[in-house]
Amino acid sequence: IGAAPRRTPRWVWLVVIGVPLAALLAVGLWTGFSLNVAYAEGDRAGVLHKFSRDGWLCKTYEGELAMYIADGVAPQLWQFSTRDARLAQELSRNVGREVRIQYAEHRGVPGSCFGQTRFFATDFTLVAGRLR
Repeated sequence: IGAAPRRTPRWVWLVVIGVPLAALLAVGLWTGFSLNVAYAEGDRAGVLHKFSRDGWLCKTYEGELAMYIADGVAPQLWQFSTRDARLAQELSRNVGREVRIQYAEHRGVPGSCFGQTRFFATDFTLVAGRLR
């Protein structure tokens, strides 16, 4: 009579299936937390220098704000992202204008599928002022 087939111990299945599932759950929870809880919020003003939709697989909306400290001095460039398609459309229409961008900083977002920077624009207003 042949030997009975060996059964795989239960703990092996727990390790093979449970560990990857727990890791996937942890990454999912961290992603949700980092995208929904802002580390900081604030405003930045300057000329909306560029705005585009970038990425190979994950298309994200990316912008660049030229912040002028003083006339005749090279501007400081500040890069930001947005996940809001409506806001992206409005920002795209206002490239070259002076704007004030409200943003939230989200640290620790894994990957670049949600945005290439940690600064996410939430709204903006046009700044009435002198022409450059």
